[in-house]
Amino acid sequence: MSDKAAGERPLGVVVGSGDARIWGMTGAERLRRMLLRAGLELAQTPAPDRAAVVARGDWVLDEPLLKTVVQRPGSVLVAPGGIPVAAHAPAGQGPAVAEMVRTGQAPGPGLEVLDLDALSYNEALRKKEPPVLEPLTEANVRAVEARTFKGSYKGVTDIVTKYAWPLPARIVTRWCALARMTPNQVTFAGFLLVLAAFWLFWIGEYGWGLACAWIMTFLDTVDGKLARVTLTSSKFGNIFDHGIDLIHPPFWWWAWYVGLEHTGQLPDQAGLMLGVILIGYWVQRAIEGVFMRRYGFHVHSWRPFDSFFRLITARRNPNLLILTPAALLGAPGLGFWLVGAWTAISLAVHAVQLVRALVTPREQVVSWLSR
Repeated sequence: MSDKAAGERPLGVVVGSGDARIWGMTGAERLRRMLLRAGLELAQTPAPDRAAVVARGDWVLDEPLLKTVVQRPGSVLVAPGGIPVAAHAPAGQGPAVAEMVRTGQAPGPGLEVLDLDALSYNEALRKKEPPVLEPLTEANVRAVEARTFKGSYKGVTDIVTKYAWPLPARIVTRWCALARMTPNQVTFAGFLLVLAAFWLFWIGEYGWGLACAWIMTFLDTVDGKLARVTLTSSKFGNIFDHGIDLIHPPFWWWAWYVGLEHTGQLPDQAGLMLGVILIGYWVQRAIEGVFMRRYGFHVHSWRPFDSFFRLITARRNPNLLILTPAALLGAPGLGFWLVGAWTAISLAVHAVQLVRALVTPREQVVSWLSR
């Protein structure tokens, strides 16, 4: 093998195809997007003097699985039943390995068969789940879409996102994919609703403001899922989406307070509660950031209790669950006071989480989801 070939990135080759379409794409088109996102150069066939990552176009696999194959020269990803679905062929072996993958032959000697169980933890989504590795046919396309959508969900999130949004979000995500909408378009729509909710809270129109807020939280689920299932996520989109998510909640709670002033419904100690809500929010986020920087994973993934508490901690959606019934009952001031009290409790829990981690031997602070 030449020095030039040794320094080149592998070629990305898709063998075989099918007519079934998942999220508006054929399996082969989906794989080509994955290979491009992995930084590979696409080719119709392997070159004899180049390494090649070869994958079957009539199968659906999770992106982390393909990335693992890309990162491990000489590896082969085998589905249950012994069928090779993707392989990383060293230079000189590309044509033979491509034929092996295309025809479903058993892997030859010298190839590392990847262990699916060892690849089941997704750090980015903070969960351990069997990865998707399925043949794609017209008969099972909806079931495979359901699995890939479920796989795009974070394992540790709030109670609304985890339990209320999955089914309707999957339906709307599919509509968006078929309409060729981009995740950033969905995020921008959500941003407009952020502004609308802020203004409506500010003038005390809590019913309409909550309607905008809840639709925004729903679209906040759809945009990320659309990016993951269509493989169209980008650095800009990630910053745009997460930047909005991080910044807007305190402005909503401040606007709610001003709305209470305008409507003459400020409860006792409302100013104190506003301070608790705003400071508590930012301190909690700072604690999460410190934990992530020190240990390399999210504090809510540390122990089972931490994952449970993420369901209800004082973040946007749980706070809306408090404010909505209070506003519907004509007591927005009481809802605001309760959000302040819950923020104080959540802040205390986060502080204890960080202190306990700091006094625990560092090698013992590992995510329970990765075990």
